[in-house]
Amino acid sequence: MPVVQMLMLAMITFAVILILYFVPVGMWIQGIVSLGLGRIRIVDLIRMRLRKISPRLVTDGVINLHKAGLVNIAPDMLETHYLAGGKVQNIVSAMIAADKANIPLTFETATAIDLAGRDVLIAVQTSVYPKVINAPMEGFLAAVAKDGIELKARARVTVRTNIPGLVGGATDETIIARVGEGIVSAIGSADNYSAVLENPDNISRTVLEKGLDAGTAFEILSIDIADLDVGKNIGASLQADQAEADLRVAQAKAETRRAMAVAEEQEMTAKTQEMKAKVVEAEAEVPKAMAQAFRDGNLGILDYYKMENIKSDTGMRDAIAGSDAESSEDNPGKNN
Repeated sequence: MPVVQMLMLAMITFAVILILYFVPVGMWIQGIVSLGLGRIRIVDLIRMRLRKISPRLVTDGVINLHKAGLVNIAPDMLETHYLAGGKVQNIVSAMIAADKANIPLTFETATAIDLAGRDVLIAVQTSVYPKVINAPMEGFLAAVAKDGIELKARARVTVRTNIPGLVGGATDETIIARVGEGIVSAIGSADNYSAVLENPDNISRTVLEKGLDAGTAFEILSIDIADLDVGKNIGASLQADQAEADLRVAQAKAETRRAMAVAEEQEMTAKTQEMKAKVVEAEAEVPKAMAQAFRDGNLGILDYYKMENIKSDTGMRDAIAGSDAESSEDNPGKNN
């Protein structure tokens, strides 16, 4: 008998725990006390349990919204957003913060922003308290003025969230890119770097007038040049590089001309050797012609000796003329 009573007691305890789990009486009573009868029904809480929705999350959310004066948001709206994969707690906190800050934010807009992957609570906080974005996030932006001097700049962009543009709007990376492009363009259009150093606010004014926040999730409040340094003389470096390149081209052309001259000289030397070979060949034919003349009777022995005497006289004259020329070169002062 005691065993049966213990089993009955265990079954009753399990049944009570199961009923209390599926019928959260405590939350229902909390809803009645906070919101009044009928705002949160016991049937709604049981349905939440069956649909695997946290009744505590929805109940606390509805109570907080009601206490903040947002009585038009029903529990089933939070249930729907929870089933869609949204963050109910962020929606509740964002709606309350936006209402207190007089920021127009509807429940549909908030849920759309949350389901798009954006943190709607941070978006509302940024609308109340603007944030500062460094452009670029690290290092400096390098730009060159018209006089060839490089300037390195870094800007601080103060933005606040444009809540209607959060869905489909560009992020802060786009703001950084656009601001960087505007700074480079403003420096590049300056006549000289000193004008930029004297009035860096001209850069901010020029960039701000371009409406860089169009199509983004932010509204640009101000652009401030935080740092501006002088870099290299890019113009002089480019001119030096160009001069070096021109020198190399001139050297290459000169080397080409020298090679052509050497080739032409070698060609003329070859032609000279060829002509000498032809002369030697022609001279080799003379004895043959003389022998043939002897055989044919066209040349006699007297004629041959006369020719040899003429050759001897000619050689002697050439030798005398050569010795006289060498003596005049060795003693140029005697001729004066």
